[in-house]
Amino acid sequence: MKTYKIACIPGDGIGQEVVPAGEEVLRVLAEHLGSFKFDFETFKWGGDWYRAHGEMMPADGLEALKSKDAILFGSAGDPHIPDHITLWGLRLKICQGFDQYANVRPTKILRGIDAPLKRCESKDLDWIIVRENSEGEYAGVGGRVHQGHPTEVATDVSVLTRVGVERVIRYAFKLAQSRPKKHLTVVTKSNAQRHAMVMWDEIAVQISKEFPTVTWDKELVDAMTARMVNRPSSIDTVVATNLHGDILTDLAAALAGSLGIAPTGNIDPERRYPSMFEPIHGSAFDIMGKGLANPVGTFWSCVMMLDHLGEHQAAITLMNAIESVTENKSLHTRDLGGQATTIDVTQAICSIIKK
Repeated sequence: MKTYKIACIPGDGIGQEVVPAGEEVLRVLAEHLGSFKFDFETFKWGGDWYRAHGEMMPADGLEALKSKDAILFGSAGDPHIPDHITLWGLRLKICQGFDQYANVRPTKILRGIDAPLKRCESKDLDWIIVRENSEGEYAGVGGRVHQGHPTEVATDVSVLTRVGVERVIRYAFKLAQSRPKKHLTVVTKSNAQRHAMVMWDEIAVQISKEFPTVTWDKELVDAMTARMVNRPSSIDTVVATNLHGDILTDLAAALAGSLGIAPTGNIDPERRYPSMFEPIHGSAFDIMGKGLANPVGTFWSCVMMLDHLGEHQAAITLMNAIESVTENKSLHTRDLGGQATTIDVTQAICSIIKK
């Protein structure tokens, strides 16, 4: 029997509630199917670790993760620690350290979810957004001089490399090719960002020639936000830079009903290192410890992890269980307008899997 070694990093806030819920569901799923099992190891890195050790994770933390088959991550963010420390010290340290250059975020309206786009049928909003995850606006290049003086200057430099752009756009074209519509939208801002984004556009044209069966178009990022609201059925697969993808995927999750249901995969397509799967909702300290967190985003992230591990039937089983739960409005958490708790939803998913 295959055993998958999974690193669990709950992180901060409600991550400490939804990651254990994801672990519980995966255990039940493995027991039910009987064809594989999981070996979980929890790493208590994050804000509490920072207060105790002065760092978000140990300096050699990547070595501890390298042998794992995948990582299940909760969130990074603490109201008492500056955001750039929590993000760069944990999540980005893992993403960049393991070259997880494709951030993949599926979005669709799950059964039973009341999405805000009233003129949109569920079949019209079924997207995958690929966000470049290793460079761009989050490359970390820049600095500050003359701090505290009237002449203070701060810079953040967006860095796009040919190899980085080629690989993520090629990955997006391959993903689009595997989907029924075989359509890709390349998001850009080359009318204003006239160097790096112009190169982005040029590389998209070059890569497109490798995929003659994929139709594609180009959209400026500001126009893309309007298109997502007004013409959702015209979108299928999307590729965008790190910052543009970060913003567009949150909009996509909101259009599908809630940030609480949205999943993410930080993928190393070459499988040199473990890939990391996480809900996108963040640490949400305002509801921490109240049992109000929606675990669906974590469960859907587990579906992505199962697919990545090659356990496709298990992924289908879990996704069907998730949508059986979202169909039942009595099992909607507060973000979806209901009163169900994290435990209610988790137990319901487990019960459906067992049946």
